[in-house]
Amino acid sequence: MSSNALLIQALVYLAAGVISVPIAKRLGLGSVLGYLLAGVVVGPFALNLVGQAGDVMRFAEFGVVILLFLIGLEVRPALLWRMRTAIFGLGLGQLLATTALVAAAGMAFGIAPRTGIAAGLILAMSSTAIVLQGLEERGLRQGPVGETAFGVLLFQDLAVIPLFALLPLLAVGGAVPVADHEPLLLDGLPGWARALAVLAAVVVVWVAGRYLTRPLFRFIAAARLREMFTASALLLVVAVAALMETVGLSPALGAFLAGVVLAESEFRRELETDIEPFRGLFLGLFFITVGAGLDLGVVAARPALVAGLVAGLMILKAVAMYGVGRLFRLTERTARTSAVALAQGGEFAFVLLGFAAGARVLDPADARLLTAVVAVSMAATPLVFAAYARLVLDRQEDRAEPERLPFDEGDPDAIIAGFGRFGQIAARLLIANDFNVVLLDSSVEQIDAIRRFGWRVHYGDASRLDLLRTAGAEKAKLLLVAIDDRDKTLEVVEAAKEAFPHLSIIARAYDRPHAYELLKRGVDAVERETYESALNFGRHALEQLGFTDRRALKAAVLFRKHDDELFRELQASYGQAEDQYISATRASRETWERLIRTEMAKIAEADEDEEAGEDGGRQTSRRLEA
Repeated sequence: MSSNALLIQALVYLAAGVISVPIAKRLGLGSVLGYLLAGVVVGPFALNLVGQAGDVMRFAEFGVVILLFLIGLEVRPALLWRMRTAIFGLGLGQLLATTALVAAAGMAFGIAPRTGIAAGLILAMSSTAIVLQGLEERGLRQGPVGETAFGVLLFQDLAVIPLFALLPLLAVGGAVPVADHEPLLLDGLPGWARALAVLAAVVVVWVAGRYLTRPLFRFIAAARLREMFTASALLLVVAVAALMETVGLSPALGAFLAGVVLAESEFRRELETDIEPFRGLFLGLFFITVGAGLDLGVVAARPALVAGLVAGLMILKAVAMYGVGRLFRLTERTARTSAVALAQGGEFAFVLLGFAAGARVLDPADARLLTAVVAVSMAATPLVFAAYARLVLDRQEDRAEPERLPFDEGDPDAIIAGFGRFGQIAARLLIANDFNVVLLDSSVEQIDAIRRFGWRVHYGDASRLDLLRTAGAEKAKLLLVAIDDRDKTLEVVEAAKEAFPHLSIIARAYDRPHAYELLKRGVDAVERETYESALNFGRHALEQLGFTDRRALKAAVLFRKHDDELFRELQASYGQAEDQYISATRASRETWERLIRTEMAKIAEADEDEEAGEDGGRQTSRRLEA
């Protein structure tokens, strides 16, 4: 490909993403579907603006390479042990259940058992890129659903290694003929020899990575050239990918192994930080190329068959994942949501289907059909998950926590609405001082995660008066609103103030304007969520710049005192015309800064006199001793 053609393709890809994704987001479809639709439009089977399918898939493979490298960096032994149930239990169960269901369905339609098993193993793969991106966009990446999906996806990534060794054994007669892309190094080798070559390559990567990468990166660190870390990481990725391709494996798999090798390195965070900014761009490029690689000719020739196979595949995978999830005692909601999220085919399926066709495990025509099915299922996933979220996840009755805990804490001293990272600190302080506290939160994922640590957190929307009444608001003395939602915080405060006027209310404020809005609604005290931590942050900065601990502390106390005065002074101006509020803020801030400087000068002078007095006292003491 010429350099001019490469630039034209880059221009088309970037323009397609920039135009389509904002439109898709505005329509509520999500960025993933925007990228996929853009790829379909500019691809070789529609407007044909980006060349042939082979060129398109080479672009896609590099996006997957970067993604799998970053995932590999997270695969540490500690993570594997902590998530052992999700990875080796749910992951293995999903792979076996999906393979069994797909193979059984295939045999019901007259497909040979070997072919059905091979298709089941390949189609059991899900799209790491699409699933993680979709969960991230809907706030499900952290929590039980995200952990379950990540564990299953991680097992699938790990399973690719033995699958490349296993699939040739399912060929008719056990023969392994040479595919069009077969490397000459393995030309004509029997299946057992190829399997040994694959295992040998993995061992070489592991041993070399364990004993060569650390000295290499220490040498690079001594040069103090940050960009060399990125270059060295890419060198490692390319080298391992080339080795994997030599033995017939995917370069993306090689990148994943390279990441695993570096997962325990002390340089892991540096490499991750350097490469992370490129992840979003490469993922977008990957999604566009998946859409561009969709063979519309195959789809148009047999649309009913493709649609039926896509629906069948997604239903069978969802049923398999749901059954395995319930078998491992996941909650109904977690098992169901994970099943929908993982119901599509995966990016590794494209590589495995081509590999299986070359090894005569699958007929080439069937492989092309299944490739189209996988691509369509990936394109359909954002729509399916969006519909599921709107019809199921967002329904109030479905959002309710299945295992509701009884409010048996007795008469509470305080009720805390919002048990995230902000509310937890306040709750621990009250509980440590023997106050009886009732904890409320409206995030099912947060509750599932925090209950594992022994906390009694009740599910519910704190703006509902019946819930507050059941929680003991009529007898409680204090309501702490620690919700990470500005509008919801105002709603809770208004409802509680009207229904329970005896309650003292302390509320978490996002910023100064939000704090003024809360005070208007009658809260007794507000706390800006980042104020105290930022003030302590600044105090430590003063210490690092040469202030004594005592002087830095005095500076922080003085700052807090004057800022509280400024806050109260500007409260009357808030709500007026914006220009008037800004003018009042600027004038007050200038006066406030002059006062701070004057008083800090006095503190510095007093500290110097005190230090001089202490030095004189020590000298007098030494003279008397002499």
